[in-house]
Amino acid sequence: MKTASSFSVRPLVAALIAAACSLGAQAAAPNEPIQPIAPAKVTHPAMVELGKKLFFDPRLSRSGFISCNSCHNLGMGGSDNLKTSIGHNWQKGPINSPTVLNSSMNLAQFWDGRAKDLREQARGPIANPGEMAFTHELAVDMLASIPAYRAEFAKVFHQQPLTIGQVTDAIAAFEETLVTPHARFDRWLQGDSKALNADELAGYQLFKESGCVACHNGPAVGGNSFQKMGIVEPYKASVDAPGRSAVTGNDADRFNFKVPTLRNVELTYPYFHDGAADTLGQAVDTMGRLQLGRQFSEDENARIVAFLKTLTGEQPRIVLPVLPPSSDATPRPKPFDQ
Repeated sequence: MKTASSFSVRPLVAALIAAACSLGAQAAAPNEPIQPIAPAKVTHPAMVELGKKLFFDPRLSRSGFISCNSCHNLGMGGSDNLKTSIGHNWQKGPINSPTVLNSSMNLAQFWDGRAKDLREQARGPIANPGEMAFTHELAVDMLASIPAYRAEFAKVFHQQPLTIGQVTDAIAAFEETLVTPHARFDRWLQGDSKALNADELAGYQLFKESGCVACHNGPAVGGNSFQKMGIVEPYKASVDAPGRSAVTGNDADRFNFKVPTLRNVELTYPYFHDGAADTLGQAVDTMGRLQLGRQFSEDENARIVAFLKTLTGEQPRIVLPVLPPSSDATPRPKPFDQ
């Protein structure tokens, strides 16, 4: 059944499409709130290659089964497409796993920003009993027991013995290469007026005019601020996560979370820190109501979703590394230990 409000939005949508077509007919304006992503510049290829091996090596976990790629699957947009990740002994994770793609552009890491950079973030899961359930000491001992790893660390870092700092430096160096340039929206920003169609451009106009860009801006279209989840209406989360207040100790920061990047967002479902929104349409609807106090019509929602899908960039092309074999002295995995 059509309501009065559903009729009232049609002139607005038509006007937006007309404006978008006009905008698309000329080179993109230079002062857009979103900027293109630049391709990664690799300055230490040997460290990146070592970090890639560590990223995919499940021996950094107690079970010998969980790697960084388990929760940040590079074949699935750098996430795992689960509401919350699965940890050691099939433990249910406390929060949704954010994408690792373009994560180097974040002002901090984790939803609550408790890690200042990728190096600090890489330390967390290895020693977290609910994730990889190892210790830093055991991880270093395991790597040091493998002759090929010892030689590679010595070649990259020019010092021995290897340390957990070297491990996290290498993982971070690899993760810094996981950027996704050349999205269709980036091509439009750089002057290709044919890169987007009328619906996608109208969606971008709505995205700007509705206020979404107040939080989702910059090259990563997010990741550069902490914001409260549920400004106009309270958000009823399905996980117990206090957000930024767990780091700052300030109750005013309760339910403040790092704004997620919208790059490759069509690949990184489900959405929000609790993974409660299964689809982009659901996410747009929730954000409109809770953050902006706006109920998007079906047409408006579809156009915003169409725009968001133009943010999917070139995915990293990864050749899976051949991991060095364990030695007789390498501790064996303990997948079923409590």
